[in-house]
Amino acid sequence: MIAGTRTFFVTSKAYGAGLLQSQRMAELLIDVLRSYDGSGKFKVHDFVVMADHMHVLLTVDESITIEKAVQFIKGGFSFRVKKELGYLGEVWQRGFSEVRVMDRQSFLQHRAYIDENPVKARLVDAAEKFPFGSAYFKKQKERRG
Repeated sequence: MIAGTRTFFVTSKAYGAGLLQSQRMAELLIDVLRSYDGSGKFKVHDFVVMADHMHVLLTVDESITIEKAVQFIKGGFSFRVKKELGYLGEVWQRGFSEVRVMDRQSFLQHRAYIDENPVKARLVDAAEKFPFGSAYFKKQKERRG
């Protein structure tokens, strides 16, 4: 790992049971994750957007706290969902949980957990078939590459 960086497995729950399950909501959340990753605010390694929660594996540097990174994600999504989709309700439950990833083994275990989340929920029979997770996008990139 690079000096000063910290990696976390983050979970945040949506306010409503099926709030994130629509394609428009899930794709917008993925776009928010990608925009912050692309801007260099923090590095998003893996993610999955489930109907009522999200899991993200991300790395922050010394210039940002994990709390601030999650605030960017949740706040950025809330702002955009109201502006772009006209959704006026509460989006996120208060708070989030995070686990500090200290080594490669922990990183790989959390990555596998994220990938397998939709499989365990019986939404798909293989992680790369779930369109709202990083495993799907990695598979698409492989096919194009």
